[in-house]
Amino acid sequence: MYIHNLNPIIFEFGIISLRWYSLAYLIGIIFGWWYGKRIILLINNRYNKNFKLNLFDDYITYVILSLIVGGRLGYVLFYNFNYFFSNPIEIFFIWNGGMSFHGGLLGIITATIIFSKKYEFDKLVLLDIVSCVAPVGLFFGRLANFINGELYGKPADLPWAVIFPAVDYQGRHPSQIYEALLEGVLLFLILNLIIRKMSYKKGKCAALFLMLYSVFRVFSEFFREPDLQIGYIFNYISMGSLLSFFMFGIGIIMYFKIK
Repeated sequence: MYIHNLNPIIFEFGIISLRWYSLAYLIGIIFGWWYGKRIILLINNRYNKNFKLNLFDDYITYVILSLIVGGRLGYVLFYNFNYFFSNPIEIFFIWNGGMSFHGGLLGIITATIIFSKKYEFDKLVLLDIVSCVAPVGLFFGRLANFINGELYGKPADLPWAVIFPAVDYQGRHPSQIYEALLEGVLLFLILNLIIRKMSYKKGKCAALFLMLYSVFRVFSEFFREPDLQIGYIFNYISMGSLLSFFMFGIGIIMYFKIK
């Protein structure tokens, strides 16, 4: 049984430090910019489209800002509203942690709609591209969660259980790793197989991302401790699962509206 002893900080120099979580965001953004352009070229060449490659650089700026703002506000509203209502200045202290995937997703969707109207770039194509590259960021983000010793799992008596000394000394599910493999590796393989090997329909990958991520997230939540400040809603459902139910419903509606 592994005893967690990983340092969330890669290096420190005076007041400057680099954390694994920050590096995960950086890798996700750089990969998303590079791979997103490759997907645009693929769509243009294979399906005789003419989506403007140069606009994608501007779009990435929208994505970065909306991801940070949406992720932070999502955490404030969904996970710790009472605390931040009493301490509003700490909303800006993002270096202390506290980001929400669902908030970041809403931020990116909003930014995509604004960008597509401004530059006349099809919003469904942009959402498809984001959906195909996002699992890489999720993968590294969940690994960073594991390194940080946060979002840990429920007690488990298994050979691969992990002891998180900052919590207690009983073995627990490495739920961060479960999520990294499902939301990261498996979701990436499925969506990129679809966009590369099957007939492309605008919005299909985005709809499948909403549905599959929700399924994987709800499954993983069964092995993960709920957020301490919230606990379970209705004694059974975590906030992550509740938000994923809504996300799944939107994905279903979107999928069946695709022509």
